[in-house]
Amino acid sequence: MEVTSIMANGGVIVAVRGEVDLYASPRLRREIVRWIKERILSLVVDLNGVTYMDSSGIATLVEGLQLSRKYGGRFTIARPGPSIQEVLRFAHLDKVFPIFGSVEEALEAS
Repeated sequence: MEVTSIMANGGVIVAVRGEVDLYASPRLRREIVRWIKERILSLVVDLNGVTYMDSSGIATLVEGLQLSRKYGGRFTIARPGPSIQEVLRFAHLDKVFPIFGSVEEALEAS
């Protein structure tokens, strides 16, 4: 799994590529928590490059959402592929997370 962060339009985009599983999710968590500790007001997790996500990846996203809400931050998901959308829908998280079709839409909604 690859994780990169880019500052853009007053927010941060965390772009993820590859499989987010039990072994890789701690790395994603570290990156998300790093920005939350800086109290970034808009954090967009770009899932366009994610090919697989298990429950540990979902838990990482839920934790990021909860932590950012504690200080009034906005945590959004952008560009999940069909299989990731299905996982989010199955867990009923498509109703919890703001999900956008593009990174630009996610940043503008902040």
